[in-house]
Amino acid sequence: MMMTTLITLLLTGFLSLATPDSNNTETASLKEDSRWLAWEGDKNKAPGKGKRIVFIAGDEEYRSEEGMPMLARLMNSHGFECIVLFSQDEETGEVDPETLDHIPGLHLLDDADAMVLFLRFRELPDEDMAHIVNFVESGKPVTGFRTATHAFFYRENPESPHAHWTWNAQKPAGGFGGHVLGETWVSHHGGHGSQATRGVIEETNAKHPALRGVKDVFGPTDVYGIRSLPEDSTILLRGGVVDGMDEDDELVTGEQNDPMMPLAWVRERQMPDGSSQRIFATTMGTAEDWSSEDLRRLFANAMLWQLQEEDAIPPGGLEAPMIGPWEPTPFGFGTHKRGYKPEDYRNGSPWAKTETSSRPSEDAQ
Repeated sequence: MMMTTLITLLLTGFLSLATPDSNNTETASLKEDSRWLAWEGDKNKAPGKGKRIVFIAGDEEYRSEEGMPMLARLMNSHGFECIVLFSQDEETGEVDPETLDHIPGLHLLDDADAMVLFLRFRELPDEDMAHIVNFVESGKPVTGFRTATHAFFYRENPESPHAHWTWNAQKPAGGFGGHVLGETWVSHHGGHGSQATRGVIEETNAKHPALRGVKDVFGPTDVYGIRSLPEDSTILLRGGVVDGMDEDDELVTGEQNDPMMPLAWVRERQMPDGSSQRIFATTMGTAEDWSSEDLRRLFANAMLWQLQEEDAIPPGGLEAPMIGPWEPTPFGFGTHKRGYKPEDYRNGSPWAKTETSSRPSEDAQ
């Protein structure tokens, strides 16, 4: 009997040495893989309690590669594990929003609690896209910023099983944007680059938990056109078209603001099993927009509401400080900063003039 017990203990010890713990392996992989950014969560820190948020950045115009790491640092300060995935050059590893078909790390969605998308016209390989599709179909929280209304566009592979998520698809109408977020790409309602946006609280929904502490939202992106939203949507902010690009400029008078377009909304989308999926979407989101503290607060509040933790939102809303140096690049095609890799964005805008700022990768062109 003693000999049997001894052999069992020896075998157990041997197997524990030979078989690595999967959780420890994944933690190490998250920290060490240079293809994405990861911040470890804190299971003992409320309200995040270690839950995983995966941010996916990939648009050519609105500098999601800058805004998403900043928002990840914010949510990590609340205890969440945060991961940022980037569109990037497959050969060099450089962050490249003009690469439409390569976003490493999408498998990390499989264990995520929430997904935040800022994509534009991506066409991903089927095996990668499957991770996004499976996450959405799981009913877990989905957040979409600005061009996420037209996140996907299957031009090269229209026979893909995921091609029905193309932004102008008919079944479902509007593809991913129309079916999941509530609207696809429609139009620029405000003057692009000439008329900024002021968020105006929808008074009938002013007591929604996501709006706690939200009073002053302003950003340089223009208001998007919205035709209609599903009946299960709740409008939080309307988009006031501003007569100019400065925060002190007044709202435009006349038909352009009568009525104002929806700017931020939530959905409780019914799932096949009878549950509801909590969704947050806003047509704001360029990097400069996130200089607005109350826009950051709206996102943070909405994330807790999506995770059914609205009781954890204080009366004045979650704290939404700017963490790290912040020098956002103005929106525009071809304006993204070249030569940077994911790790360069960890602590803030890598070109910010501070003693600890990062520098472009040595192999930058």
